[in-house]
Amino acid sequence: MSDPPPGSEQSAYHIPVLVEEALAFLAPTPGATVLDATVGGGGHSAALLKRIEPGGLLIGLDRDPEALMAARERLIPVSGTRTVFVHTGFGEMNAALAALEGGDTIRLDAALFDLGVSSHQLDTARGFSFRRDEPLDMRMDSTDDSRVTAAQLLATATETEVARLLWEYGDEKWSRRIAQRIVAHRGQGNRLETTAQLATLIEQSIPRGAWPRDIHVATRSFQALRIAVNDELGQLRAGLQGAMDRLSAGGRLVVISYHSLEDRIVKQMFAAWAGKSVSAPGSSPAALMPQMHREAEAILLTRKPIVPSESETARNPRSRSAKLRALRRNL
Repeated sequence: MSDPPPGSEQSAYHIPVLVEEALAFLAPTPGATVLDATVGGGGHSAALLKRIEPGGLLIGLDRDPEALMAARERLIPVSGTRTVFVHTGFGEMNAALAALEGGDTIRLDAALFDLGVSSHQLDTARGFSFRRDEPLDMRMDSTDDSRVTAAQLLATATETEVARLLWEYGDEKWSRRIAQRIVAHRGQGNRLETTAQLATLIEQSIPRGAWPRDIHVATRSFQALRIAVNDELGQLRAGLQGAMDRLSAGGRLVVISYHSLEDRIVKQMFAAWAGKSVSAPGSSPAALMPQMHREAEAILLTRKPIVPSESETARNPRSRSAKLRALRRNL
């Protein structure tokens, strides 16, 4: 199958990834209370709604107001099940849910996190993509003035700070050279305000013969800046803990990640909840300490991550890096 044609329902916002696999592990049933922590355009939620009717409750969270609008337009007209949409990052989940009527008593039968940036976000002028010249913003919620844009971050961060975030969040081997050029560009009185300007500086920083063959030379740096601007890893840790705190006994948690740093956090938090030793590098201080075992709060449903089939990656190339992990709470 080819990608949906422009203007179709799926291409209008985002093609959901690993839908059937997520449903299998979430095991939603009629009357269940389900959280879609990253509702996006509502692709996963549409499938969940069919499983929890009648009498269910779907709670959809997103920090992107455009995503919530798309989800409402898609889901409310076709659903006979109660749906609640909340404009919040999933890291602030507990406070957001507590603010709902009866929110303190909400318990979840299933919770889903799809951590990918939506096709819509990549294809609109948010500054996520280097393929068009756009303002260098990168905020998931462009209405949130409390969070700095990528342009503001690069205008104030030191060379060391820029190099560190490119290395840690993007695994960019040329992080120091890129940081040097960015700070030198800034020191000459130039402002770095657009994606094209940043992409050009990155291209100039890396020898042509060292450019990767499978991705654009700026991909890792753009990814790293997006993660930093949106505090994606901190949001993930807080969001997973928030969902776990609200899972009922027997409730299920599924996470679809697209980046090794995200998957590592999910793997380690899941392992800790399952009462297993969290792996650490062999020479690190953590590896030399006695292994601590805790009472298992959950059972792992995936020993290894589930990945998309060849047919799905052919249909949706953006799914190729997806990894799904799942657990069931037993306490």
